[in-house]
Amino acid sequence: MEQLLADGQVRARRFGAGAPVVLLHSLLADSTSWHVLVPHLTGHAQVTVIDLPGFCGLPAVTGGLAALSAVLCRALAELALPSAPMLVGNGFGSFLALRIALDQPEHVDRLALLGCGTKFSDPGRAAFAAMREAATTRGLAAIADSAMARLFGAAFRADHQALVDARRAAFLRTDPAMFTAACRALETLDLDADITRLACKMLLLVGSEDQATPPSMAEALAAQCPAARLVILQGLAHVPQLQDPALIGEYLVSFMAA
Repeated sequence: MEQLLADGQVRARRFGAGAPVVLLHSLLADSTSWHVLVPHLTGHAQVTVIDLPGFCGLPAVTGGLAALSAVLCRALAELALPSAPMLVGNGFGSFLALRIALDQPEHVDRLALLGCGTKFSDPGRAAFAAMREAATTRGLAAIADSAMARLFGAAFRADHQALVDARRAAFLRTDPAMFTAACRALETLDLDADITRLACKMLLLVGSEDQATPPSMAEALAAQCPAARLVILQGLAHVPQLQDPALIGEYLVSFMAA
């Protein structure tokens, strides 16, 4: 089942039946990055896969995380789910999930975040500034190689060229305005003052090889949220659901049942 939501700014596809789960993808990947994971969840949940604004032909929303959160909250309300869902975010989708939980917590039962934190280090901020500048002046193709290096470790890229090529093609379909606006938002991201307001259960999964949202970010977030469970996924990187969907599915199903 497919729906256009929030005046056509968000697309949703539903699979399976059961407790609601909503998947929010990374900035460096689109919603197809969830496809190999969905079969591991549909026997346990009704899974809604979201296309964020600016991806898969949708119009961009460029007002920062607060504006995107407002659009996604409208979309969640229009989905008319039977109860508040578990939001599962990956990278940029994780930051959006945190923002939704802070802005309109009635839309969130619990959070499962694959690569997340409250803010980036100075080198991390500089990386987003450099990507934004390169994308603005030379186009997304100029940073495609570095984007793939942030998605997967070197050994995995060498052994899975077809997957890397598919992810590169998906990245190049991103709306440049959306990408540069998201980079600017992440450059200035700082949720430290807000994060202690979170009351929902939280599972933090992060790949040991994640260069985009490194384990130190998840560790700092876990330290601020003592009830959160932190798992470092050895040998995995920024999109662990593409590298080991069965393992990620096992963690998510277990968290749903907790």
